[in-house]
Amino acid sequence: MEPIPLHHVWQYTEVDRAFWQRHLEAWMPDRIFDAHTHVNEPRFQLVPMTEAMRRQYWVNEIIEPIGAEEADRCHKIVFPGRQFTCLAFGLPFLDYDIEGSNANLQEACVRRGWYRLAVVAPQWPAEQVARELDQPNTLGAKVYYSLISHDAETRDKHLEAGIFEFLPRRQLAVLDRRGAWVTLHVPRAGRLGHPDNVAEIRRLRCEYPNVVLVIAHLGRCYTLPHAQEAFPLLAGDEGLYFDTSAVLNPDVLRLAIRTFGPRRLLFGTDNPILYLRGRQQWHGPAYVYRTSHPFHFNLNREPPEVEAHYTLAVYEGLKALKEACDDCGLSRAEVEAILFTNAQRLAASILP
Repeated sequence: MEPIPLHHVWQYTEVDRAFWQRHLEAWMPDRIFDAHTHVNEPRFQLVPMTEAMRRQYWVNEIIEPIGAEEADRCHKIVFPGRQFTCLAFGLPFLDYDIEGSNANLQEACVRRGWYRLAVVAPQWPAEQVARELDQPNTLGAKVYYSLISHDAETRDKHLEAGIFEFLPRRQLAVLDRRGAWVTLHVPRAGRLGHPDNVAEIRRLRCEYPNVVLVIAHLGRCYTLPHAQEAFPLLAGDEGLYFDTSAVLNPDVLRLAIRTFGPRRLLFGTDNPILYLRGRQQWHGPAYVYRTSHPFHFNLNREPPEVEAHYTLAVYEGLKALKEACDDCGLSRAEVEAILFTNAQRLAASILP
C-alpha cells in the first residue's frame, strides 16, 4: 500500500497495517472508547511554538494541534473497522484560546457523537465551570498545572504545584454537585507516588466523593519502579479510576491490572502525540522514546534496519496492553471493559 498521510510528519504505512493485522485485529473489540485524546483546532493557538520551546521539552516537538475533522479521519485509519468514540479535550496550555477551543470542540462533539471535557483554568469562578457543564455532551473538566500562569520559557514552571492550586475547591464543589468527570494529570517530579500527591488525591476523594476522578497516564508511571512505588498506595479506593494513555510498558500495565482490576482502567491514547512512529525503552525509573524522525530529542538513533520496522506508538501501547491482559488471564468481557465499557458506563452515569 502507498503511505497515507496521518498527522504532522507521520504517515500510515504497510508496516502499520501489517502490525495491526498481526497483533491487534483479532484482539481488539468491535467498539473502542478513547478516554484521553486532545482535539484542538490549530487556529486557536495564540502563541506559536518557538525553537527554544521545542528544545526545552520533547513533547513540544510533536504536539501539533489536530482539529476534529482531521482527528476523525485519523481514527478511521488507525482503528479500521471499529466503532469509535472518544472523550476529547483541548490542549491544556495558555498558548491557546481556551474558551474558543472549548466552544468549538463542544459543537464538534455534538455533531460526531463524542464526549467532551472542558479545559478549565484555575482562575475561573465556579459559575463559569457550571456553564461549561451545562453544555451538551460535556462530562466534566480537564485541569492541568500549566494553566496556573503562562511562561514562555518552560511548560513546567508549576510542576511542583499542589493539586488544589490548579483544581481549586470552589470548582470542585460544582464538579462534585454535578457528579462530573475530572481527568487529572498529577503534578510533581515524583509522579503519582509523591507523598503529597497521594495525600491530596485521598483528600479530594474524601471531600468530593461524587467527582468521577480519573488519573491520567496511570499517574505518569511510565516505568515499573514508579508504578511499584505508587499503585499499592491507592489500590483500596474502588471509586478511583486510571487511564492508560501514553503508557507503553507492559510491566506497568500488568501491575495496574493486578492492583486495580480491569474495572477501574480506561483505555486512552493521548493522541495526537502517540501518532509518533517509534517505541519506548526503559532503564530503571527513566524512559526514552526512539523514533525515526530527526527531532532534537532523538539523539541516539537506532540502526536504519531497526527504524524501518517502527510502527505508531499508539499501536505499541495497544500491543503492550494486550500482553498484559493475556498475562493476567483477562476474559474477553474484561478486555472490552478496559477498551470500551468502563468509559461508556461512566459517561452514561453522568449524561444518562
